[in-house]
Amino acid sequence: MPIPDYQTVMLPFLRLAGDGQEHRFRDAVTALANEFALTEDERNVMLPSGTAPLFDNRVGWARTYLKQAGLIDSRKRGMFHITTRGHDLLAKKPPRVDSSTLEQYSEYLDFKLRRGEQKDLTKPETAVVQDPSTEAPPSQSDSTPEELLSQAYQRLRANLEAELLEQVKSSTPAFFERLVIDLLVAMGYGGSRRDAGRAIGKSGDGGIDGIIKEDKLGLDVIYVQAKRWEGTIGRPEIQKFAGALQGQRANKGVFITTSGFTREAVDYANIISTKIILVAGEQLATLMVDHNVGISTISAFEIKRIDSDYFDVDNI
Repeated sequence: MPIPDYQTVMLPFLRLAGDGQEHRFRDAVTALANEFALTEDERNVMLPSGTAPLFDNRVGWARTYLKQAGLIDSRKRGMFHITTRGHDLLAKKPPRVDSSTLEQYSEYLDFKLRRGEQKDLTKPETAVVQDPSTEAPPSQSDSTPEELLSQAYQRLRANLEAELLEQVKSSTPAFFERLVIDLLVAMGYGGSRRDAGRAIGKSGDGGIDGIIKEDKLGLDVIYVQAKRWEGTIGRPEIQKFAGALQGQRANKGVFITTSGFTREAVDYANIISTKIILVAGEQLATLMVDHNVGISTISAFEIKRIDSDYFDVDNI
């Protein structure tokens, strides 16, 4: 049979998780391949880029969308389990679960909005989708090939950043502090990694997790607060950090968190004389991708065009 598209995989994937047990993603791929009676040759069909099996990637996209809709969840990397919402959907015995089904959940709509997707109601959903870690689903639109490639890149990047932030949130506080230092050094702060590593966690002053050089010569320093939080950070936490900076006669600080900040916290940081930069979870993930912290490159594509200058030379 033809290799099923990612939307066809959604309902069997959810049913597989319906026993309430924790499942390994790799085991799910095998089980679903057996359910769809895929041959060995079909299992071995690769993406055009050759980076991964096509079916595995489509199962990966099904998992991503089900997770963003809150139908499944994961406690640790490579594992997943069904949620109460997922059980409720299965109890309705839907004949099919696809993108239109998931659009009843606000979390999924928010996810699509973050990725910059705009649904064209005049055209059907495209059925061929690859894994979030490699290639993005093609889009039916009137866009040029260059625009489509750019849109695909943005979808891939948005999904990578979302998964990266989840991974960071599941890390220990000590690991998160090291991650923050790795990022700041990658951005050009802190001098050497060795110097920066000694600085973090050594201050011991209330509201300050570490001190890092602003430049390699150490002409100025930046005070760092790193919080791996789930809840939104409010103004009191920023006031505490600002007070700690004043106690050190410091005028620069960076507050980095895996969560977000309230409007009151942002407004307060903007009006005080002390310069405090607030870095929320989504921006943290973006910076990590920008500076290659915690990620690796699996594919690279060059976009080429004709060199008109070359053909302007007289052919003598």
